[in-house]
Amino acid sequence: MKAIAWLKQYYEPVLYALALSLLVLALVKPSIQLRQQVQHYLLITDVSQSMNAEDEMLNQKKISRIAFAQHLMKQIVHKAPCGTYFSLGIFASDNVAMLQTPLEVCKNLDVITDGIDHLEWRMAWKGNSRLSFSVHAATHIYDALNQPAQMLFFTDGDEAPRVNVTIKQDLSGVQIGEFFTFVGVGGPEKVAITRYNTANKPVGYWPVSENNNAGAVGVTYADPSSDEPDPPVAYAEYDRMLSQLEEEYLKELSAEFKGSYIKGQDQEAFYQSIAAKKATASFVTDYPLRVVYLVLAILLVLASYVPDVLYRRRVEG
Repeated sequence: MKAIAWLKQYYEPVLYALALSLLVLALVKPSIQLRQQVQHYLLITDVSQSMNAEDEMLNQKKISRIAFAQHLMKQIVHKAPCGTYFSLGIFASDNVAMLQTPLEVCKNLDVITDGIDHLEWRMAWKGNSRLSFSVHAATHIYDALNQPAQMLFFTDGDEAPRVNVTIKQDLSGVQIGEFFTFVGVGGPEKVAITRYNTANKPVGYWPVSENNNAGAVGVTYADPSSDEPDPPVAYAEYDRMLSQLEEEYLKELSAEFKGSYIKGQDQEAFYQSIAAKKATASFVTDYPLRVVYLVLAILLVLASYVPDVLYRRRVEG
């Protein structure tokens, strides 16, 4: 009873003191750390030279497959809510290399988008491309991550040398199918592959005569950045190496290990399907409380006027 009587006598100072305490908390400790299930995406990009073929459209302009993949990835990043984590990797030859380990999107947006902006064909350590091998390589990367991830593998599915029985991999034992998605980029029609020199300037199109293995440009040099300043190009249309999105092959390949395939499109339905994927990781993340503190402080200040309002109503009544 004494406590209640004391509160009735000093309710205004008590409410103001509590409101002030909440304002201090909003400034000093605006968030708390909680372990929670969050989404973690591992974005892997094919950087073989067939990805330089220009058969995608963006803003009514024809762009290369790798530029379109970069656009899709950046849109996924920008649309992701705070608390989402992203890792970045590249694929070339028969292996996958990590460029960025898990980064929280809101705190590291510039770093993540800058990493995506710098993806290009000169990162490849070899000119050939074997996607079935990449699935095994991605499995090793997945096992090495600190946290599980939804793997989004952006590729045109174009291989060099072409798949045959001798190099085909058995993927039936791969266990990460539910977390692995091939994202197809490129068009259904065969187009010529733009060739670039060491300064990353287009100089023409890849010639068929340079290599018998059509596809992802299975050239023999080990370092594509060491290509000649003026490499040979196709001078006639019939001599150009042609490439297209190998959609059926990507579907067949993903089905072998119970993975999935989706065509990359700059449409809301595509981004929603990516966002709807199951959360995979458990990170300690900052849970913002500043707004909660401020709202409670305002409510406490308003509550200090309640007795006066009630008293006036009784008097007026």
